[in-house]
Amino acid sequence: MFTSQTSSFQDSIDVEEKDDFDSDEIAGYSQKTQLNCYYTIYLYQGTRSEASGDNVAWNQRRADSTTSQDDFSLTLIDSSLPSEAEPELRTYISRRLSKGALLGGMGNIATVDLSLPEQAVGCYCCLLEQERSPEQPDADGNGYVICFMGGSEKGLNLFRLELDKYVQGLHSSLQTPELQNLETEVRPYLAQWYEESVMHIYRVVQLVQNNTSFLLHAALSHTHVEVINSDERTKADVSRFIKAASLQGLSQQDTTAASLCKAMSEDTQSDLTIDCSTSPPTLTNTVSNRFCEDWIQAFLNAAERCNPFLLRQILENFKLKAIQDMNSLKRFVRQAEMSHYALFRCCQFLQGCGNGDVLLQNARAEHSELPEACSIITVLEEFLLEQSQAQA
Repeated sequence: MFTSQTSSFQDSIDVEEKDDFDSDEIAGYSQKTQLNCYYTIYLYQGTRSEASGDNVAWNQRRADSTTSQDDFSLTLIDSSLPSEAEPELRTYISRRLSKGALLGGMGNIATVDLSLPEQAVGCYCCLLEQERSPEQPDADGNGYVICFMGGSEKGLNLFRLELDKYVQGLHSSLQTPELQNLETEVRPYLAQWYEESVMHIYRVVQLVQNNTSFLLHAALSHTHVEVINSDERTKADVSRFIKAASLQGLSQQDTTAASLCKAMSEDTQSDLTIDCSTSPPTLTNTVSNRFCEDWIQAFLNAAERCNPFLLRQILENFKLKAIQDMNSLKRFVRQAEMSHYALFRCCQFLQGCGNGDVLLQNARAEHSELPEACSIITVLEEFLLEQSQAQA
């Protein structure tokens, strides 16, 4: 039993040996170099004939950067792509729009072949439609198509939610087709897509290094994390890391997370504090366990390669393994209500997995209204306490 458990756990950590990222993709991160990333923004017009006079004149001035179809036009506003690659991307986006493959507000990720050093790259594209006027609710709408390119399709898919949220942050800046705020707002925002949407996990691991296990444990146990003496970006990075590592919303019962958050908030002394006034930062009220500590080296290796995509994959595998263990514990608890041997197996499982404190914390919150299960969990908690005291 323990041999198969260990093998499964090691497989979860050894992401580099799997097909999640092929060897060529990983080799590209063997040196600490910045990944080439690009952005492009297009004006999308549903019906050119209804465009205002100013917009028509503006389109004419940019005739060399407009692709037209029967029912829409796509006009280049700005791009960091090489001049020979941008028309190729525009042709690709036009085909997607013609097939109805781009839905308003929902990002689409695919591999595109462009005239770039990387040739094939991952491409995230999203159609942001402008709000339609009450007078013409059914009229064909205008909007913008935003494209982010870099890494691979598999890599960008790991950050789909972050990319969707980042694109939505452009809504307030995209008011007129002429985009007079292009230089001051839109272009700087687009140019930062990779740093803001992809690199936050990497920055946190680089910041805390071997203390990553404390953040992982805090995320699993719903412990509040406070960052002091730091800039707003670092605070946001840590908050997003904790959210990405948390199982909230993934457990079978949402009440589990709510109960845990309420219990943890009532104990302010349990807050994990990261003081960035020192280098490296000082962490207080730290709690970890063997399960979280076993993942440290995998995170550090990926950070050393400067590979944010591999870091995210490791984080997802970490969560998957925690969920698998939680499901195993729930199964053992149900069996232990009828069998003393199952209770013994449950004790063995908790001792071997290294994550017993977190698993029991979640189990108690989820089974709070089941007296028989709670009594089993109490026995298991006493068992873990005796084990930790014996080892101390």
